[in-house]
Amino acid sequence: MLSEEQIEQLKAQIIQHIDSSFPDDKKEAAKRQVESMSSEELEEFLEKNKMVQQNQGKCIFCSIISGEIPSYKIDENKNALAVLEINPVSMGHVLVIPKKHSSSKKFSKEVVNMAKKISQKIKILSPKKIDVVPSNLFGHEILNVLPIYNNETLDSKRSKAEKEELEEIRNKLTKKRKLL
Repeated sequence: MLSEEQIEQLKAQIIQHIDSSFPDDKKEAAKRQVESMSSEELEEFLEKNKMVQQNQGKCIFCSIISGEIPSYKIDENKNALAVLEINPVSMGHVLVIPKKHSSSKKFSKEVVNMAKKISQKIKILSPKKIDVVPSNLFGHEILNVLPIYNNETLDSKRSKAEKEELEEIRNKLTKKRKLL
């Protein structure tokens, strides 16, 4: 059972996703629907959309870490997994997911180092700069490694990436480079 605070936080995150990714003519109706959901309806919605798994309370990020949900892995260490965001703000948007589910904003050294390592890899895509931005989705703190090409932020419009595009970006970011 979710607390009132978790319900409000989840609704706000879903509404933010609606704002950034839904067609303009569908946004208001979708937001009203989310706002009117009871806690039971919200939990059912999260389960139906595979944002949590029924009876396990496992969030989508924990499911990615366990391999239950496929992802486009860029890197991994004992404390974190780096995967491409499937609804990216910009080309090469990577999520660094701590393997231990936590809502604490304090990240381990290994998680922060993973984000730094991914930032270096993303330079091959030639962004103007790369921001590392923490966020909490579904009660799981993550780090967004966000390539900036045109002043993008986490609130910028997102678009669903095609499988081929994600595979191509993963190949570029995981390709072994010769040291000079």
